Formats: sequence, C-alpha cells, structure tokens
Amino acid sequence: MTDADDVQPSRKLAIHTKILIGLLVGAILGVTANNLFGGEQWLIDFIDGPVYFVGQVFLRIIFMVVIPLLFSALTLGVAELGDIRKLGRIGARTFGYTLIVTTISVVIGLAIVNIVQPGHFLSEESKQELIASTDKDKIIANAETAKKTKTVDKILQIIPNNPIGDMANSINPHPAYAGSGFIAVMFFAFIFGLGLAMSDPDTVAPIIGVLKGIYAAVMKIIDFAMSLAPYAVACLIFATTARLGFSVFKSLAAYVAVVLVALAIHQFGTYSVLVYFLAKMNPITFFSKIREVMITAFSTSSSNATLPTAMRVTEEKLGVPREITGFVLTLGSTANQNGTALYEGITVLFLAQVFNVDLTFGQQITVLLMSILAGIGTAGVPGGSLPLVVLVLQSVNVPAEGIAIILGVDRILDMSRTVLNVTGDITAAAYVARAEGVVLKT
Repeated sequence: MTDADDVQPSRKLAIHTKILIGLLVGAILGVTANNLFGGEQWLIDFIDGPVYFVGQVFLRIIFMVVIPLLFSALTLGVAELGDIRKLGRIGARTFGYTLIVTTISVVIGLAIVNIVQPGHFLSEESKQELIASTDKDKIIANAETAKKTKTVDKILQIIPNNPIGDMANSINPHPAYAGSGFIAVMFFAFIFGLGLAMSDPDTVAPIIGVLKGIYAAVMKIIDFAMSLAPYAVACLIFATTARLGFSVFKSLAAYVAVVLVALAIHQFGTYSVLVYFLAKMNPITFFSKIREVMITAFSTSSSNATLPTAMRVTEEKLGVPREITGFVLTLGSTANQNGTALYEGITVLFLAQVFNVDLTFGQQITVLLMSILAGIGTAGVPGGSLPLVVLVLQSVNVPAEGIAIILGVDRILDMSRTVLNVTGDITAAAYVARAEGVVLKT
C-alpha cells in the first residue's frame, strides 16, 4: 500500500452547517459587543459600515434574481403541467391546504395568547418607554394608505395593467406605487404560463427554452450567492444582536415566549402530522432534508429570498418535480404565510391586553379571519407584515401606536416565523406531489 492510498479525501462542510456556524458566531459576537460596548458610536459605525455592507451584498444578489426566478419557475410550472385539468387539481389542493393550515396556525396562536395573557406582564413604565424609543409613523402611514384603498380596487390590483411596473416595485415600492407587487407578478406569470400551455407546442417551444435557460442561469447565480451566505448570515445576526442585546427581551419576554412556543408547536407538531399522513414521509427525515432551507429562512427573514434554496432542496432532496415546485413554492412564498398569520393573531391580542381592550368572542373571530387573509396577502420580505398588523389592530379598536411596543423584537420573531412560512410551502409541495402519484425520496 502506497502513501497515496492512505490519503483520505477531505470532507467539506455542508453549506447549511457553514451557515449555522456563521449564525452562532454572529450571535455570540453580537451579544458580547452589546454587553461590552453597547451604545458606543464606534460600534454603531461598525454595524452601519462593513457589517451592513457584507449582509446587504448577499441579500441584494438574492433579491436581484427573485423576480426572474419567480416568473420563470411559475410560468414553466404552469406550462409544463400541460393538462388544464391537472393544473386546476393542483391549484385546488394548494389553495385548500393553505386555507386549512393557516387557520390551524392562527387558532394555535390565539389559544396560547389567551391562556398565558402576556400583555398583562408589561408595566406601564415599560410600555411608554418602548413606544417612545421607536419610529412607528411610517408603518402606521403605510397601513392608513392601504386602508383607504377600496376592496374592489385591492382585488383589481392583483391583475396588473403594467407587469413591469409591478416587478420593479415588488421589493422596494415607490411611494406613489399602488399595485400588488409579488401577487400581481405571480398572476401575470400564471396567465402567461396558461397561454403557453394552451398554444401550439412547436410555436411556443423557443419561449419555453428561453425560460428554462433563465431558470438554469438563476440557479447558478444562487449557488454563488450561497457561498457567501455563512459570512453574510454572521453579519446579519451580529447587527441585530449587537444593537439590541437582550435588554429589550426582558420587558417583552412573555410575548416573545408565547410567539416562539406557538411557532414551535405548529412547526414540529402540525407539520409533522401533515408530513406523515399527507406526504407519507417520516417527519424526522423530512426536517433533516430541509434544514438548509430552514437555516436560510431564519437568517434572511424573507420567504422570497429563501425561494431559490427552497426550490433546489425540494427538487433534489425530496424528489418533487420541477413543475410542482415551480407552481406551489412560488405561490406559497407570498400566499402561504402560516407563521405570519399566527404571529399577527398573537400580536393583536397581546397589544389589546396591553391597552386593556377586552375583545369579545366576535372580535377575536374577526382577528382570526383578518389574520388568515393577512397571512395570504403579506409580502415575503423582512417586516412585510407590520402594516397589516396595524390594519387588524384598527379593526378591533386597539391603538395603532401599539405597534411600536413590539418593533424592538420583531426582527427575531420575523426570522422565526419565516422558518414556519417556508416549511409550510415545502410541506404543501410534498403533499401535492404525493397526491399526484409522485414517489418522494424518503
């Protein structure tokens, strides 16, 4: 045996392991920096300078390709299904799953917040301090703008009269923009894919070829972006923990605990049952296969930014066909927001308790229904749910300025509920694939 035979090939760390290490390193360094140097100008400059830059490079590369990925994946998903009846069947299953599971998530949240009553743990002094320390005006203004839009106009906004304009305003909307963003883009992609499916195959083959090329190129760009992820994640979590530390969590500990416990119950309870009975998979195997997606979702705090990773993992590790992932996951990144709906229900009842607004059973049903609808219509970007929380608050006569109380901890909770959102999307894709007779990788 030669010396060369003794040499074993080195095993590289998996990307999700690297991201997890980056997450832990960033969190530890951030908390340490906050405890030792919290509030010092040099630390603020460091966070706003190089730390912000590295984190934003990663997020911008991801968001740069979200629109071409979403459009190509959803259009191909619809076009490649071919059979309109099959498309209708998959759409009905996806919509039914979304409605039922989102309802379950909100019910779990409302039940726990009613039992624990976290709003009564917050002192008047802490409440006023939290309200004074944050800038809530922009969030409330966005909610007021949305409130003034007529219901019929909200529905019509889903149908874009300028798809390019909706694409341009999906992530960072212009102040004068009044469209539906990602939902409008998805509607256009769905209709375009439907047109391709109903056209002569030879005539539309070049267009489908171009879309396949766009999809393949975007996935390669995502591979490059993910190589930066461990460093970017370390910077993103460092910025959050170095600014906040744990001081803000002390006064809101009960609220944070209620949200996290409810999210955990839905994540590992409800989804485990759904995966076992609907997708016919061992839940432990399922969660093990998608852990890269869950870590990415937690670190980016965005369903849309996680979409490329979710699509790749769902196809490669679960064996869900591309046409189903292209349809279910792209739709789910905006329309299947279980974690957001759960969070919004808890937050509204928590703030009602803080302001001593005793909600009747009927008003809590209103919160339930509005949280379900808000979960379906929330933008899959960081902080996208906050204006909708204000709308729900106003509907049950809870002061809108109450949103300021939870802003300090929203980033961490946003990261946590995004994990639930993307897990719900993948669970839906696995269920739909299994229902269509696909044998998943178990």
